[in-house]
Amino acid sequence: MAETGAVFGGEHSGHFYFRDFWYADSGCSRRCTCWLRSASKEAPLSEILAGYGRYVATGELNSEVEDQAAATERVRAEFASRPGITADGLDGLTITGDGWWFNLRPSNTEPLLRLNWRRPTEDTMLRLRDEVLGIVRG
Repeated sequence: MAETGAVFGGEHSGHFYFRDFWYADSGCSRRCTCWLRSASKEAPLSEILAGYGRYVATGELNSEVEDQAAATERVRAEFASRPGITADGLDGLTITGDGWWFNLRPSNTEPLLRLNWRRPTEDTMLRLRDEVLGIVRG
């Protein structure tokens, strides 16, 4: 964010960072934004937020593994060889397919691999999620 001057940044783990808050996570800023949005609408916050859900998401799925790098490499090797798949190692491992993607990254504080998955519909995501977790948890 500092390099590009981004106004806002976020992580799947629920951390949201604001340029005007010294690039720090601010729960207070998030709450105030939600309150302002809901105060200007004649609808419950749940209805307001429903319009923002573009993808089916797994949420963060944690797997305890002894060797995070080896488990990540097994997943990369399995998926990167498939047609139409791209692999990126910028923040852990992100695998992108036709209309879906997942990110697998090690925790910085625990012996865990964290899997986050997004897909417009649930059908393929569930099958592939289970495949990835099977590889990771071996």
